[in-house]
Amino acid sequence: MSRRGSMQKHMARRRRREEVRLCKAEDGVDAVKKINGRYENFQSNDGNSKVCSPGHGCVSICGRRREMEDATAVVPSFAGDGGALHFFAVYDGHGGARAALLCKERLHRLVAAELGGASVVFDQAAWRRAAAASFSRMDAEVCEINNNSNTNNKSDRGGERAEAVPGTSGTTAVVAVVGRNEIAVANCGDSRAVLSRGGVAMPLTLDHKPERADEAARIEAAGGRVIFWNGYRVFGVLATSRAIGDRYLKPYVISEPEVTFVSRFPEDECLILASDGLWDVVSNETACEIAHRCLAGQSRLRRNLEGLLPVAEEEKSPAVMAAALLTKLAVARGSSDNISVVVVDLRENYNH
Repeated sequence: MSRRGSMQKHMARRRRREEVRLCKAEDGVDAVKKINGRYENFQSNDGNSKVCSPGHGCVSICGRRREMEDATAVVPSFAGDGGALHFFAVYDGHGGARAALLCKERLHRLVAAELGGASVVFDQAAWRRAAAASFSRMDAEVCEINNNSNTNNKSDRGGERAEAVPGTSGTTAVVAVVGRNEIAVANCGDSRAVLSRGGVAMPLTLDHKPERADEAARIEAAGGRVIFWNGYRVFGVLATSRAIGDRYLKPYVISEPEVTFVSRFPEDECLILASDGLWDVVSNETACEIAHRCLAGQSRLRRNLEGLLPVAEEEKSPAVMAAALLTKLAVARGSSDNISVVVVDLRENYNH
C-alpha cells in the first residue's frame, strides 16, 4: 500500500472514531457516580433519597450520511426527588438536527411536568395522558419555533435564544421510562424499542409507517395521500407517518404517541432503543442475541470493538459494548442512515 493510501486509511479510521459519541446523562445529575457503565446508589443532597439507575450504553454515529441528525437522552431519576424512574430516548431527526436536539433538551422535562412529581406507581391511564400531553407540547414548541422568523426572540426556557427550526424539520421519538417493577414506552415514528427477555426478542413498539393499514387510513381520512416514491411516503415526501415537528405536513403527520406498558421479570436482560439506521438492516432477534452475548461477557466480542470506542478499557461496560457492536454491525450491513443505539441493562435494578 502506498504512503498516501495508508494515510487515507488512517484518517478514515480516525474520522470513524471521532463520529462515535458516548452519550452522557443530562445536566443536573452530576451527583450520580458512574462506575463501569452502572450508576451506584448515592445519597442526594438532603442525605435521604437514594437512586439506583440501570447500567446503559449509548452510541450514536453519523454513518454514511453527510450530517448527524439523531440525538439521544439518558436522564436518571428524571422526575426529580431522587425517584426511581429513569428516562431513555432516541430521536431520529430529518430536515436537519434541530428538532431532535430540542427533544433531547426538553421532552423529559415535559414528561416530568405532566406527571407532576416522581411517582413510582405506574397508573397506566395517568401515564397515557402524560405521554400524549408532553408529546403534544413538544410538537407545539417545535412548530412554534418553525413558525417564528424572528430568531432573536427569547424563548421561555430560561431566557436562551430560540434558534429557528425549518418547517420541514421533524423527529421521531421513542421514549422508555424504566422503573423498578415496570417499563413504560411511548413511541412516535419509526424508531423502535425491543425487550430481550429470556433470550426472546419482544418488540414494545410498532413502527409508524405510511404503508401500515391503520396509518394509511388515518392519513387518507384527513385528506392526505400515501405515495410510493423510493418507498411509501406521506405525499411522497416523509417515510414515517408520525413525528414531532414537520409543520408543513400537518394534519397528516401527527405527534400522538402509542404507549406500551410491560412488567419487569427476573428473565429480562436488556432493553434496546434505536433509530431505523439500525432496524433497517438488523432484525429484533439478531440485535437481542448480540446484546445477550455482550451482557454474558463473551471476550471475543470485546476484540471486535478495538479502535471503535474512545474510552478506557475499564469503562467498556457490557451495555456500552452491546450498543457499540450493534452500530458496527449496522454499518457493516450497509446502513445508509445515522445510527443511534441505547442499551439498558435490566439484570440489576429490579425489585419484585
